[in-house]
Amino acid sequence: MRGDIWRGLASDNHAGVHPDIMQAMAAANQGHAVAYGEDPYTAAAVDRFRQHFGDNVEVFFVYLGTAANVLSLQAATEPFNAIVCADTAHIQVDECGAPERHSGCKLLSVATSDGKLTCDGIRPHLHGFGFEHHAQPRVVSITQATELGTVYQPEEIRAIADLAHAHQMVLHMDGARLANAAVHLGADLRRLTGDCGVDVLSFGGTKNGMMMGEAIVFFNTALTRNFKYRRKQGMQLASKMRFIAAQFDALLSNDLWRRCAGHANRMAGLLADELKALPEIRISQKVEANGVFAMVPPQIIAPLQAICPFYVWNESTSEVRWMTSFDTTEEDVRRFVADLKKVLLSCRSNAS
Repeated sequence: MRGDIWRGLASDNHAGVHPDIMQAMAAANQGHAVAYGEDPYTAAAVDRFRQHFGDNVEVFFVYLGTAANVLSLQAATEPFNAIVCADTAHIQVDECGAPERHSGCKLLSVATSDGKLTCDGIRPHLHGFGFEHHAQPRVVSITQATELGTVYQPEEIRAIADLAHAHQMVLHMDGARLANAAVHLGADLRRLTGDCGVDVLSFGGTKNGMMMGEAIVFFNTALTRNFKYRRKQGMQLASKMRFIAAQFDALLSNDLWRRCAGHANRMAGLLADELKALPEIRISQKVEANGVFAMVPPQIIAPLQAICPFYVWNESTSEVRWMTSFDTTEEDVRRFVADLKKVLLSCRSNAS
């Protein structure tokens, strides 16, 4: 691994904190403030969310993305319900069964080729309503941008919302990378959420320049009944909430969210363009946000990871994932591609 300042391609969670956000936290670190969200920083951040998502939303801050998803789903369900999601969804693959354990609900996964649910994929799970032997479908959960780096168009979200609402169901969005999707589409945050019929959103900050903190945004405010108690029982009521709130206030000010996500997206696009010249590398998903998925020769993975760590997405197909961040530089991308070329050349020489 390089001895200089290291910025890898494993995850946007590996990035540090944007200087403007660090400055906002330092500014909040003056004197005392009332705990548990009864402070002016939290009030200001909630107002900022309403500027972006609508005057009538209710907003709750938590520490973690998994907690945001679990608590959102709990707010919309009873333990006898079922949640429809893509087979690649974070709630299905990467949350260690937390949604099922804490909500009591069954997850009904839909196979997808690109991480995106469709109405046709959802419909087979929409049966058994009122039948006591069958888990009752209650939530459709989508991720924007998806775990495969693809992006839902607004009309796709609206179609899923209409289908869910026609069956008295709720649409949840895991928006850990919503900012990246919005930049790709040239859309504001509300247009991809409340305007499309989303009922509850898990809005991510950690992957877009924050140190910690996620937000749960309720467009369907009927779901917030008793939610403050759920958050407390879920161990997500931050005592010094001002430090989460100050970060979100900064992120949603002066287009910082858009600038951070836009830069990460551009770096992913640059990486994809550089990789197109390498015949051994085949990009396997559309590059629409800040992730590049590619099929690579299996023998290059270990030596390349020793230089720049990244994740293998699918071992059976030798598909890998490279993620860019708000602080990824063009030099980082070009150095990685240069290292990749060296590893490919070495593997070719060894093979011959």
